Amino acid sequence: MADSKEKLFSDFTAPSAQEWREKIEVDLKGADYQKKMVWRTNEGFSMDPFYRKEDVENLATVNALPGQYPYVRGNKAADNSWYVRQDIKCGECAKEANAKALDVLNRGVDSLGFILPSEYVSKEYVEALLDGILADCVELNFRTCQRCSVELAQILVAYFEAKGYDKARLAGSISFDPLEKMVMKGKDTEKLLPVAKALVETLADYPQFRAVAVNAYKLTDAGAYSYQDLGYALAWGNEYMAQLTEAGVPAELAAENIKFNLGINGVYFMEIAKLRAARMLWAQIVAQHTECKEAAKMHICAYTTTYNQTVFDSYVNLLRSQTEAMSAALGGVDSMVVVPFDAPYETPTEFAERIARNQQLLLKDECHFDRMVDVAGGSYFIEQLTKSLSEQAWKLFLSVEEQGGFLAAVKAGAVQAVINETNAKRHADAGKRKEFLLGTNQFPNFTEKSEGKQPVEACCKGCGCESNIPAIETSRLASDFESLRLTTENAAKVPVAFMLTIGNLAMRQARAQFSCNFLAAAGYQVIDNLGFKTVEEGVDAAIAAGADIVVICSSDDEYAEYAIPAFKYLNGRALYVVAGAPACAEELKAAGIENFINVRSNQLETLKEYNAKLGI
Repeated sequence: MADSKEKLFSDFTAPSAQEWREKIEVDLKGADYQKKMVWRTNEGFSMDPFYRKEDVENLATVNALPGQYPYVRGNKAADNSWYVRQDIKCGECAKEANAKALDVLNRGVDSLGFILPSEYVSKEYVEALLDGILADCVELNFRTCQRCSVELAQILVAYFEAKGYDKARLAGSISFDPLEKMVMKGKDTEKLLPVAKALVETLADYPQFRAVAVNAYKLTDAGAYSYQDLGYALAWGNEYMAQLTEAGVPAELAAENIKFNLGINGVYFMEIAKLRAARMLWAQIVAQHTECKEAAKMHICAYTTTYNQTVFDSYVNLLRSQTEAMSAALGGVDSMVVVPFDAPYETPTEFAERIARNQQLLLKDECHFDRMVDVAGGSYFIEQLTKSLSEQAWKLFLSVEEQGGFLAAVKAGAVQAVINETNAKRHADAGKRKEFLLGTNQFPNFTEKSEGKQPVEACCKGCGCESNIPAIETSRLASDFESLRLTTENAAKVPVAFMLTIGNLAMRQARAQFSCNFLAAAGYQVIDNLGFKTVEEGVDAAIAAGADIVVICSSDDEYAEYAIPAFKYLNGRALYVVAGAPACAEELKAAGIENFINVRSNQLETLKEYNAKLGI
C-alpha cells in the first residue's frame, strides 16, 4: 500500500471549456458574459476570463526554451539578471559627476547612464568622468549630441585601449538615435543618419558596446498603447538595419549594435507580454538580414514611464513605477531605469534617486526576480496575451513598411498623428474617469497643496536642425487635472463644497463620498456631513460654513421630495448640484436645477465649468 500511488480526484471528470463558461453564466445571473468577463484591450483585441491547455497547444512559442531562438523566453538560459541603471546629468565639473557615479556604484548600481552635453565631449573630461570606475565591471552608457557621437566613441576607444581593458568584457552603449528628435520634436535630422556607419565601425571591436539606440520609451512617455510603442519600435529598429546594411555594414554587425530602450507602462501583464513579443518579433526581422541566431537577440533597457506620473499625491508614483519595474523584470530585460517619483515637478532629489535604485534592488535581493527565468512562460493567459499582442504589433509594423519604412512614415507625420490621437483619447478618458489616476481623478488627497511644486515642462534646445516635421505631444495624463487644481489653488478664494446629506443613510453616504472625490480633484475644500433632518437645516449649515457649492446627496426616490425645496431655499446663494441621475431629473431641470454629477459625468469639463461659474 505504501508503494502505491493514489490519484487524487480520479473519480471526477475534467470539465470542458463550455462547462466552465456555463457555470460562469449561471453565476452572472443573467448579466452579459461579453460585457462582464471579457477584457477588451486598448490594443484592439479581447481576452477571455480563463484559458486552458488546449489554447496554447498549437503555439510555437511554448516549445522554445530560455536563451533559444526566437528568444521569446529571454536571452539568457541560466538566470534573469539585469543591470540596475541610474542616469547622471553631467555638468561643467566632471569630478562632480564622477563622484556621484562612484557613490551610486557603492549603493547597488551596476550600470551608469551619462547624459553628456556636447560642449563637454573631450578627452580630458571623459578621463575625469571615468576616473576610479572599473569599466569592465559596470555597464557604461552615454547620451550626447548626435553630431558628437563618433568623436565620443573615438575618445572612449582610446581611453579603453590606454587602460588595457579586455574589449570583450566592456559593456555599454552610445545612444545615437537621430530619428528620436525627428519623431518627437519634428527636427529634420535625416542628414545625420550616415553617421551611424562610422559609429558602428569605431566600436566594431567591442561586441558588448552598442552604438545605435531605438529610444521608443519616448513613445510610451507620450501615451502610446503597448502595441503602438512595440510596433513602431520594431519599424524604428528595422530602419536602422536598412540604413546600416545599405551603407555596407554587415547585417550581423548592424543587428548586434542596435539597442532598444523601451518604455514600460502600468498595464502589468500586457507589459510582460510586450517584452516577450518584442524579442520574438525582432528575431524574425533580423533573420531576414542574417542567419546568425546570436545577432537576432534584442537587447533591451527598460524605462518606467513618466506618462502616468503625477505632481499631486506623488508618492503614488512609487506604486506605479514598482509595478512597471516588476513587469520589466519578469519580462526579461537586460537593464532597467526606474524614474524617480518626483521627476514630474523637480530635478530628482537624492532621496528620490535612492528610492528608485532600491525599487530594483528589492526585486533582486528580496524577491529574487533575477534568479527566475521567464516565470510567465507556460501561463496560458500570458502565452495567449503574447500571441495577440504580437499579431497587433506586427500589423502596425507592416503598415509602416508599406508606407516606405519608419523614416518615410515619420517625415509624412503618420507616426506622430497616431500617437497624438492616442494621447488625446487617453486624456479624454481620464477626464471622463474611464482611465483612473489614483490621487488625481480618483481618490485625491483632499487637503494636499502644491507647496510650490510646478510641473516640469519638456524642452528642446536648438541643435541647428530644421523644424518642418510634425511633432508629438508629450503632456502627461494628469496634466489637465493638475492645471485645473493649480488654477483653483491660486484663486483668491478656494471654493468650499458642502455636502447636504439627507434621507436614506446608505445612499446619502455613498453619494457624498462620490461627490467629495469628484470635486476634490479640482482642489476644492470639501465638507462632508452625517445628515440633516430637513433641507432648511442643511442649507443653513452650508451658508454658515461659507459654501460656494452645495451638493444634495440622497436617494433617487427621495430627490423628488428634497431636491426642489432645497434649491428654492438656497435661492442662488451658492452653486447647487444634485449628486446622481435620478428618474425625476427632467422635473428638477424644469424647476431650474442645472447641475448634476454622476459616474457618467465628464469630470474634467464639469469642474472647468464650475470654476468658470465661480469666477476662477
